[in-house]
Parts: sequence; C-alpha cells; structure tokens
Amino acid sequence: MRGSDAASGALFSYVDMEARVPATHPLRTIRTIVNEVLTALDTDFEALYEGIGRQSVAPERLLRASLLQAFYSVRSERQLMEQINYNLLFRWFVGLGIDDAVWDHSTFSKNRERLLGADVAAKFLAAVLRHPKVTRFLSDEHFSVDGTLVEAWASLKSFRAKDGSDEPPAPGRNGERHFHNEKRSNETHASTTDPDARLYRKGSSQAAKLSYMGHALMENRHGLVVGATHTRHRNGGAGSGHQDDRPALAGSPTPDPGC
Repeated sequence: MRGSDAASGALFSYVDMEARVPATHPLRTIRTIVNEVLTALDTDFEALYEGIGRQSVAPERLLRASLLQAFYSVRSERQLMEQINYNLLFRWFVGLGIDDAVWDHSTFSKNRERLLGADVAAKFLAAVLRHPKVTRFLSDEHFSVDGTLVEAWASLKSFRAKDGSDEPPAPGRNGERHFHNEKRSNETHASTTDPDARLYRKGSSQAAKLSYMGHALMENRHGLVVGATHTRHRNGGAGSGHQDDRPALAGSPTPDPGC
C-alpha cells in the first residue's frame, strides 16, 4: 500500500531530543567530556558576571556552540544561529530545548567576546586536553609545529594606500575599483576594514590575499592539535612570521600525556 505524502502538524511531540541522537554519534562522547570540563570551570564563569541584572547567554552554551562552529566549518555566527534554530543535533549539543529561542547573531558574538577577553576559552581548551579521556591519546615524545595562511575577512578593495593617494572605490556599498598593475605593499598600504591583516601569498604562482599567519603545535602520535596561535605577517619574505613564532609555540607547556 502506498504511503501518504500528506503533512499534518502535531500539537505535541512526545519524542525527546536525547532519543533522536544515535547512541554511537561521536558528539555524544565529546559532549560528555565538554560538560565535565565546563562543570570544573564554574568558578571562573561566576567571576565574569554580576550577581544581579539581566541574564546573558550562558557561557557553557556559548562554548558548546563555538565548538560546533569549528567542527562543522560554519562560516559565520549568523549561519551558526540559523543552523542551531532548525538542526536538532545542534540544539541538543548546545543544550537548548526544542521550543527555546535562538539568540541573535550579534548577541552571541558580543557575549562570546567576553569569554575570549577573559581567556576563559583558552582555559576551557587546556582543561579538555587534561581530561583523562583525551590525555591517553597524547604523547610528549614528538611534536611538530606547522603553519598556514588564515584568510582575513577583508576584501582586496579595502587594501588602500596609507597616505590616501590612490583612487577611491566607486560609490555604493560594494563599489568597483581597478587596482590591477598597481604596485601595492604592506609598507605603503593597509586594509581599511581589518588593519591587522597583511597582503601575503603562499608561493610565487599563488594569488596574494589579506591573511594572518596560523601556527599549530601538533602531537605526532595521533595528529592532534594541542596548541595554536596566529600572528600578523612581518615585513619580510615568505615564512618570516611563521619562523619567528615557532620557538615560542614549540616551547609552550603541553599537557601530561598520562601514558
């Protein structure tokens, strides 16, 4: 017998979101570890907030949502809020009920900045590395430092002469500007929307982009990243920022592998 394609809305749902997530889903193990770490950081969270006033976004939910953004390569906070709104797996991981309202993306970003400014996010990741279920995968026998370019969220149109001598873009929100064959360098030009970004290329045959230098400390047994930082490109050739920051990152403390 052919099944019906008619859709009829239900007034109530009797299936809990916990039951909708498969028992073997990898996010279950991650969520258990994350929740134990967040409980241990409760004192740090309390120190960030006043005892009275309007409630902000719970820091635990901010960090869980930030992990999802990294795991699933969600490009922006706006898209992340959209995903959490209709994705039951995301709602379950963050800790939102099916009827709970999702925050505005600007509210989420503003509240997360407080955690980043207080280094709570760094403490959280360090505590994750110290968790017993994580340390057994780490070894202090052999580490490597690798680097890459992290593209900035700034357009090449924003890379303007510092003295204002170049031709301004055409009127409009995204006005056109012809900068081909124009000589530009980090010494004479800077981005008007992201002044810390630098024009950089991976190789002589690659296109130059506004970027940061990204550095990662890798544990070689399982290929896990245990430390990361980013820097601006320094006034030099390829790899100048990468080479300068290797000793500092390689000398950073690493968790006891416990094995």
